Order: sequence, then C-alpha cells, then structure tokens
Amino acid sequence: MEREQWKSQFGFLLAAVGSAIGLGNIWRFSYLAYEHGGGAFLIPYLVALLTAGIPLLILEYGIGHERIGSAPLAYAKIDKRWEWLGWWAVLFVMFGIVLYYSVVIAWCMNFFLLSFDLGWGNDPNTFFFKEFLQVSDRPGDIGEVRTPILAALALVWLINWAVVYRGVQRGIELANKILMPTLLVLIIALVGWSLTLDGASMGIRAYLEPDFSHLSDPKVWIDAYSQIFFTLSLGFGIMIAYASYLPRKADITRNALLTALINSGFSLFAGLAVFSVLGFMATSQNQPMSEVVAQSIGLAFVAYPKAVSLMPGGNLFGALFFLCLVVAGLSSAVSIIEAFVAAMVDKFGVSRQKLVTFISVLGFAGSIVFTTHAGLLWLDIVDHFVTHYGLVSVGIMECFVVGWLFRLPRLRQHINRISSVPLGPWWDFLIKVFVPLVLVIILAGDLYAEFQKPYGGYSWASLIIIGRDWLLLTLVGAFAIACRPWRTQSREQGGRTDQESA
Repeated sequence: MEREQWKSQFGFLLAAVGSAIGLGNIWRFSYLAYEHGGGAFLIPYLVALLTAGIPLLILEYGIGHERIGSAPLAYAKIDKRWEWLGWWAVLFVMFGIVLYYSVVIAWCMNFFLLSFDLGWGNDPNTFFFKEFLQVSDRPGDIGEVRTPILAALALVWLINWAVVYRGVQRGIELANKILMPTLLVLIIALVGWSLTLDGASMGIRAYLEPDFSHLSDPKVWIDAYSQIFFTLSLGFGIMIAYASYLPRKADITRNALLTALINSGFSLFAGLAVFSVLGFMATSQNQPMSEVVAQSIGLAFVAYPKAVSLMPGGNLFGALFFLCLVVAGLSSAVSIIEAFVAAMVDKFGVSRQKLVTFISVLGFAGSIVFTTHAGLLWLDIVDHFVTHYGLVSVGIMECFVVGWLFRLPRLRQHINRISSVPLGPWWDFLIKVFVPLVLVIILAGDLYAEFQKPYGGYSWASLIIIGRDWLLLTLVGAFAIACRPWRTQSREQGGRTDQESA
C-alpha cells in the first residue's frame, strides 16, 4: 500500500500548526501568565520552548520522517520491544484526550450560539456550573445527559469524521488550509477589538510587565515546561505520524522551528486579547486584576461571558471569541484521530474510510459520559491523569528509546542532510539528558503532590477508578495490540537511512 503524502510542505506546516494550536493556546496559556506574574511567566515559557519544546519537536519529526511510520511503527522499527510505547500514546490520546476535548469544543459551540442574545444572563458563573453543566456533587453521581451539549457533540464528531475520512491531502491538509487562515483572521479581529476597550492598557501592562519575584517559585518553571510540552502536541504520536507523510526531501529543522514559533507566537498574541478583556473587567467592576478570574476554565466560560455582557456590541465579540475556540479545537481534534488512524492502517492495512467511521461512532459514544451532570468532574480527573502521568511518561521513554537505543547521532545526520538549520551535539545532550530530567522532575512533583492530598479534593476511589484505571486500561490495550502480528509489509521496511545506504 503506497503511503499518502502531503501535497506540499506548506500544507504539512499548516496541519502541524493546526494540531499544536488548540483551546489551551487561548485560555490555558493566558491563565498561567495571569497566575504566575504576567510577563514574568514569559521568561520560563520561552526558556522551555528553546530547551525542550523545539528539540523534542525536531526529534518527533525526525523519527516519523526517517522511520517512515506512525508512532507504533516508528518505535517498532527502532526496537520491536518498544512498539507498545507508540500504541500507548495513540490509545490514551484517542480514547482519553479526544473524548473530553470534543465535549469542550461542544461547550464552545453552545456558547457561540448563546453569545448572540447573551443567553448566560447576569450571572455567568451560576449559569455555567448550575444551569448549563448542572454539575453534580460527586463523580459517582452521573445524572442525566445534557441534551444541548450532546447535540453539539454530535456535530463535532461529524466534522471530525468528515475531515479524517477524506485522507491526508483531501481531508486534513485541505481542512487546515481553511481553518488556520480563518483562525488567524478571527484572532486578529479579536485582539484589535479588545485593545479598544476601556481598561485594556491596564490589562496589557499586567500581561507584559514582569513580576520577577515569581521566578523563584519552582512551580512557575514546571508549569512553563508542562505548557510547552502539551501545547506542541508532544508525546501524542501526532507529529510522528504527520512527519511520516513528508516527502524524502523535507526541511525538518525549519519546519519544527516554524511550527513551534507560530504556535507560541499565537499564544502570545492571543494573550493580548485575554488580558485586555481582563483589564476591561477590572476597570468596569472596580476590581483589582488579581481577583477577576478564579480558575482556568472560568476564564473562558465565566470571565469572558461576564465581560461580554458589560461591553458595547458584546454579543458579537462573544461570538467571535467562541468561534475562535471552536476552530482551534477542531484542528487539534482532527490531528489526534489521525494519529490513531495512521497507526491502525500501518499495522493492519485496514480501510481508512471504514476505520474512521467506526472509531468516530465509538468516540462519540465514549464522549457521552462527559456530557452528563458529572461530566466536568470526569473530565477533570481523566485530563489530570492522562496529561500529568501518561504524556509525561511517554516523553521520558521516548527520549530513552530514541536517545539511547537508536544511536541518536545517526538520526541527527539524517536530519542535517535534508535540513537548512544544522543540529550539533548539543541537541543529543538535550534529548538524552536535559529533557528527560525535566520531565522526571515534573512527574515526581505531581506524584508528591498526589500523595500529600488527593487531587482536586476527589475521593481516592474516584481518582483510582476514573483516572488511574483509565490510563492502565489503555496501557493493557497497547501491549495487546503490540503483540498482534503485522498484516502489512510496513514493519519489514526500514527507514530512509536504511534505504539510502542499501
């Protein structure tokens, strides 16, 4: 079976940027900056980008391109004993992250419609938690399915299916050629409008003027590295799969630099809109900036709707904001599904169209639990375990497998042969020593905090059954699939270096 390829490297770049830019670029990054001293957070964020984000992105592009395969296939070609690692990544991302991520996109769709008549009323906080989500007291109290969220969720999965069904060129590449320019226009309009608001200058000062006292807090640095790791879709298996569709002559380092810089530049630019609105809220309500937002999710679904209700023409501003979130979310969701589809097609040679239809139905069914009264609580627990333990563990093992088992200088030579920005031995050090050390520190910090007190105040039973066991189930599935024989010739084919030296 001939492997699909991107129609152009520009199409690949748009798809990679589309995967990287998601909901977290707009609200999670801005909230972390808000929480960690405004401009002061930008310093560890940029350090993390240069020392971990870009080197790891180059690594994943290099693996996918040189080994010519999805994450499981790439690892199997390096050492068949590590095939399970690729499966674990695509499994817990496909049957973990994308299930609840699609529901958050559905929330954004609902709020896009609510924006036109300010349907959240005078108290967005009560509306979001008590009326819209109707959050239950405990994860075990699942309650009923929220029909408006379920309807929007069906539309999200229909769009996901339609894009991935059509393949790499006619589906993902074409969709991102539409979605990414649309998102850029929307965010430029959003920032331009927000800068005209009363109090915007106060918000911008809080965003750009650093409070250096925060830099002595280790949590600020850990959050910065965590944000870079998650925002670039590292450890998801996505970038490995996307790079495998590149032609033989592909500028790996330039593409990685452009992807990382565009992604981070988008976050920084979107932050102008978020902080301008926060400054407007603080001014109009006569509050200090530090008291405007209480939690990360509240930034998008409580603070922004409250600000929209206060500003002239706010309904259109709100619609613009939530449309940005929908577009950013869809481009990322599509990439997650493609990582899993690519892996299944590589190993079993199944029909892409039949597989995409099947997993879209399965994914929609799996997402339904997150539309119930307990949905937000389940989302919080699953997200915590998948992102804090699953992705970080994959990142550590990825550095070990490629850095220590694959002869990293060989991969570096392959990348340098086709790239305009050469890598030196410093890259080997970052991959083999520095990045895994940072990820181990993040993992150890999370585990220490976990044993000090249960995450989020949930019961240990809820954390074990919903969080730990969800992650372990995907791990068991990864080993089970890895033990199955390959039904295609992909496994027997070497990488580009093998082919070129043969």
